[in-house]
Amino acid sequence: ADYPENLRAVHDRPPLIFVAGTLESRDARSVAVVGARRASRNGVARARAIAEHLVDRGYTVVSGLAAGIDTAAHTAALARNGRTLAVIGTGLTRSYPPENTRLQHRIAAECGVISQFWPDAPPSRRSFPMRNAVMSGLTLATVVVEASQTSGSRIQARLALAHGRPVFLLDSLLDQPWARE
Repeated sequence: ADYPENLRAVHDRPPLIFVAGTLESRDARSVAVVGARRASRNGVARARAIAEHLVDRGYTVVSGLAAGIDTAAHTAALARNGRTLAVIGTGLTRSYPPENTRLQHRIAAECGVISQFWPDAPPSRRSFPMRNAVMSGLTLATVVVEASQTSGSRIQARLALAHGRPVFLLDSLLDQPWARE
């Protein structure tokens, strides 16, 4: 009964999820903000502005707790006293990247951290695309701030479209071949 409503509606949902913190019914009104780990200064500023805009309008900001755009989205939502959910590609007892350990603990204490992996599962190449599917399934839409041809955000965009969810690409992405596909 506590399984997230939006995630329940997608075909590739995991059979179970682990949560540190809380999920609230208002989290169904959520938008993913994702992008490059090696984000530009402008990309970080845009991610912060988007997260602040969403929080100000009552949305929960969802991201993957990666360096760069994800970190900017989470921290901006928290700074605005909004809700943010981190969907991680490891088990809940792990932190990846390690420099976001403190942020992960804060999000778990104030909002929620979600994983579909056993609590002690390490990061793997396969776990991050799976994490993107959960992130897409949890949210009403995905905003891609910055992403390269090989970015996980590209995977997120494709999965969101497969879930029937809107994808918003910032204009700076339009020179990327994948963004025009």
